[in-house]
Amino acid sequence: MPMKTEEQCSLDSAKPSGHTHSHAGVKPPWGKVVIAPDSFKGSLAAPAVAEAMRRGFCRVWPEAEYCLFPIADGGEGTVEALVNLSGGRLVEEDTLDPLGRPIRAAWGLLGDGRTAVVETAASSGLTRLTPEERNPALASTFGLGQMITHALARPEVERLLVGLGGSATNDGGAGMLTALGAEFLDEGGQAIPPGGLGLERLERIVATGLNPRLRHVQVVVASDVTNPLCGPEGASAVFGPQKGADPALVRRLDLALYRYAQKALEATGRDMAQHPGAGAAGGLGAAFLFFTEADCRPGVQLILEEGDFLTKAAGASLIVTGEGRSDCQTAWGKAPVGVAALGQKLGAPTVILSGSLGEGWQELYNHNIAALMSLSPGPMSLEDSMTNTPRLLEEAAERLARLLSIRW
Repeated sequence: MPMKTEEQCSLDSAKPSGHTHSHAGVKPPWGKVVIAPDSFKGSLAAPAVAEAMRRGFCRVWPEAEYCLFPIADGGEGTVEALVNLSGGRLVEEDTLDPLGRPIRAAWGLLGDGRTAVVETAASSGLTRLTPEERNPALASTFGLGQMITHALARPEVERLLVGLGGSATNDGGAGMLTALGAEFLDEGGQAIPPGGLGLERLERIVATGLNPRLRHVQVVVASDVTNPLCGPEGASAVFGPQKGADPALVRRLDLALYRYAQKALEATGRDMAQHPGAGAAGGLGAAFLFFTEADCRPGVQLILEEGDFLTKAAGASLIVTGEGRSDCQTAWGKAPVGVAALGQKLGAPTVILSGSLGEGWQELYNHNIAALMSLSPGPMSLEDSMTNTPRLLEEAAERLARLLSIRW
């Protein structure tokens, strides 16, 4: 869905879509409403979430000015968000999924004409696999490396943004680096197998063949994860289970990443295994830290800056953000908290509309969140909730608008 300009948002607000409810006696207290949600994972992309919220608010505040600013945190939706916000375009390419099967995936060329954005989730993400196919022992980031290669082949590209979230892999970025020209060799000088357990056979990394364009473009990596590469807080232990690893496989994967860290140190002279973010995306963070000069940034912060949020949201009376589930993990730098931090700078209260509220959601009051509301008006199955997300978002936005319009 194309990004609307502030002027378009304002004009659209006078023509609310769908049915309208009487709002007699309900005077809009908000001049400008900024709607900046993340996607509702597995249900609705961020642009569609923002539009559904706008429709709900328009039932009560048709005269308000609306600015839609859909966001992401470095995972799925990062390319779409940045392309929409910058007026850029998508570029589809042939690549491979985490298990080496041919697919088509898109990267973005931003509106400045010189910045490419690639997201791990598009080629090497969990959403590319069924639950039964998830296997970090075999899953590879080779497809991501192919996507980066496609982007670097454009001579006009001077900056490369890479979103790390949503990976299905635990290979330390070995697949990506192989696609970019590095060699990961076993004791006999042969290429190691793809996947996290292929690193068990690693003896030597030869990085002299890496794509030379990596040295001539500014590389920025977007991730909200600060985990180290190995150990109890590392990539395998923390994220391996959600990618299909049982406890025995987690131990093997962790030892394989220890081996990888040792060989990467030998190849580069850099000791990056304990660097914050090295464990992002199954060790992809480590690949960038060891083998490039990448600048690592929190994903939502990068998107808010690239999209010039402070300028577009200037004059806002209310900021509304959202995500599929808000809980204690949201406070660890996820998208709504990033939006709220800038909302505080603008002097505007930030409210979250979430699919559900999980354990520890109260902690968000300590992170510039003025209020939270879940979508469901009553008991509802997860399947029904996900199927009816657009309607539930509209209704929740309407309820919120009516509450905020009350005069005591």
